[in-house]
Amino acid sequence: MRVLSIYILFFLIAVQVNAQQDTSGKATLTLAALYSSNVSYYGQVTNEKLPYVLVNATLRLPVGLYFSAGSYKLLNYGSGISETNLGLGFDHDFNDKLTADVAYTRSFFPANSPLLQASNQNNLNASASYHWPWFKSSLDADYAFGKDKDVFMSLSNSKNIELGSLFNQKNRISIEPSIEVVAGTRHYYETYITEKNNRNRGNGKGNGKPPVSPGNSGQNTSIITYVPSTKFNMLSYNFKLPLTWSRANYLVEINGQFSELGQHTEPDIKREQLFFGLAFYYQF
Repeated sequence: MRVLSIYILFFLIAVQVNAQQDTSGKATLTLAALYSSNVSYYGQVTNEKLPYVLVNATLRLPVGLYFSAGSYKLLNYGSGISETNLGLGFDHDFNDKLTADVAYTRSFFPANSPLLQASNQNNLNASASYHWPWFKSSLDADYAFGKDKDVFMSLSNSKNIELGSLFNQKNRISIEPSIEVVAGTRHYYETYITEKNNRNRGNGKGNGKPPVSPGNSGQNTSIITYVPSTKFNMLSYNFKLPLTWSRANYLVEINGQFSELGQHTEPDIKREQLFFGLAFYYQF
């Protein structure tokens, strides 16, 4: 699975079950359901912990064109859908080692969204992957725009390791540890702080108590002053370890991620974060 966060993020998700690549020239439909312990925006999280569930469908045509639609729900914030997205993209295998992908995603957020990426509703992504003899390298470039405009670059190295089979040869187990570095701009953070301050003022009206964000009682929600940061800096270092079990047309994944932020960290973003997730994919 590839998450074009961009949100998301977080946050288009173009889902591929690599172990079951279709070679018959037929279109494929992949359905996905995921849970994560927190929303990650290029390895960044806010002081508000936001676990969520997500569903996604991706239709992939033999020519490499694909269409994606998905939505997710924050489990402790609000009562409605927290984000929906529509996307389209095109990928191409130049040879057995080099692949490239371009994609566009349009996301829809409700008013007063607590997500970092809510101000950048549009995302353009270009990526390339190269399989070396011992590992795979991937380079991604994202242009996120909407209320704000931001550019992100990420480089990752990963290694797929087959651990064997469970019960029989059709049940394959593997892990794919990876290291990723992400750099980018932070214009989105100004809008995030403005919206958060507005929510805090609104929630604190007339009750004489410190403002509290919905679904996050006890969080520190004091008004924050933002100092603009427009430079292109290192955002995060991410270490991922997904464990997958695949059989026929479906795949189950348990994944963990540790993120360490760069030196230039905004005041309301945690420097270190550990994520845990579960995912299920089925391909028709």
